[in-house]
Amino acid sequence: MTAEQTSVEVKETVCCVVGGGPAGAMLALLLARKGVPVTLLEAHPDFDREFRGDTIHPSVMELMDELGLAERLLELRHSRVRDLTFQSAAGPFTPIDFRRLKTKFPYITMMPQKSFLEFVTAEARRYPNFRLVMNARVRELIRHDGIVRGVRYRGEDGWREVRALLTVGADGRGSHVRKLAGLEPRKTSPPMDVLWFRLPRYEGDPEETTGRFGAGEVLIVINRFDYWQVGYVIPKGSYSKLRASGVETLHEAIARLVPMFADRVKEFKDWKQASLLSVESSRCPRWYKPGLLLIGDAAHVMSPVGGVGINYAIQDAVVASNVLAKPLLDGRVNERDLRSVQLRREVPTRIIQAAQAMAQRQLVTPALASGGPFAPPALFRLLLQLPVVRDIPARVVAYGIWPVHIKD
Repeated sequence: MTAEQTSVEVKETVCCVVGGGPAGAMLALLLARKGVPVTLLEAHPDFDREFRGDTIHPSVMELMDELGLAERLLELRHSRVRDLTFQSAAGPFTPIDFRRLKTKFPYITMMPQKSFLEFVTAEARRYPNFRLVMNARVRELIRHDGIVRGVRYRGEDGWREVRALLTVGADGRGSHVRKLAGLEPRKTSPPMDVLWFRLPRYEGDPEETTGRFGAGEVLIVINRFDYWQVGYVIPKGSYSKLRASGVETLHEAIARLVPMFADRVKEFKDWKQASLLSVESSRCPRWYKPGLLLIGDAAHVMSPVGGVGINYAIQDAVVASNVLAKPLLDGRVNERDLRSVQLRREVPTRIIQAAQAMAQRQLVTPALASGGPFAPPALFRLLLQLPVVRDIPARVVAYGIWPVHIKD
């Protein structure tokens, strides 16, 4: 410890949540509602990130409804995705259709994650036992007798400490808390990466979020009100080759897949306008140590297939709140409590990651390897026309393997 670190301001709380993403913000709100003193630390000065996941699934909307917040949330600017249709060589292909789900929210709510996080943390601020600290970059775990008892972080004006009965790492796929705790994830490498960028959206453009299969190409196009968010799916590790070929190659590919973009694709002028998502899927064998718990992407990183990462992160937060609120209020949290959170969430996480891997093998890998126009396998398309099968993908994407509910 440096001399500067020996003189720090120390705050005490019961639960310290590191990471102000969907998992951390929701856990902080749920614990604050139940009377648990909670401090939420966010490393950035605001919640605005480029190309963050903006999907709020039906299960999350139902959770917000259980909190009495759904109607107010939907007053914020948003769009609704009621199905996901891909254009392919065999015509339109709709593997996911939410319209038949028995829910008040038969759609994915597309809302800037910034808006969602600001809404959740504003609600949490209504509780005097909640504290939010921005620009808080956690650098060390505080340990006593082998138990994590809080964190030391660098703030806007120097070093600070938060001492806590429980520390929760919810700081995303590159979790610094996970690294400090020595909890290593087991990684797989899905066969793709995604290049995200923006293109202008003009008056008269369609409203729908859609996808396209091309000759060795897959494209996702998402309506972001004032612009289109475009996801160009490429084989794993091929970005450097694409970049070396020049932006004109990308222009030609996008115009070929979506002719509507031919008159605007040249707005993409420099690779700096794009963000490369190196796709991975991983899961920590152990999500906890004494005094410490990981949730969300810190514990398990999802492939972007189905866009379920936020869904699962928030479900982790709900289960953690259900299991840990009483022990936290009683002033005792043991490893059995933390293990219980992992046990309840690990099985659905394993299953959905296996389902994502299967979708990648059956659809994404063949599409990227195709030398000509691609269509999903005929048997796959046929099965999705059967009433007993057709709603399964939508239900899995909407709720996960099984829904969770908030317990007061």
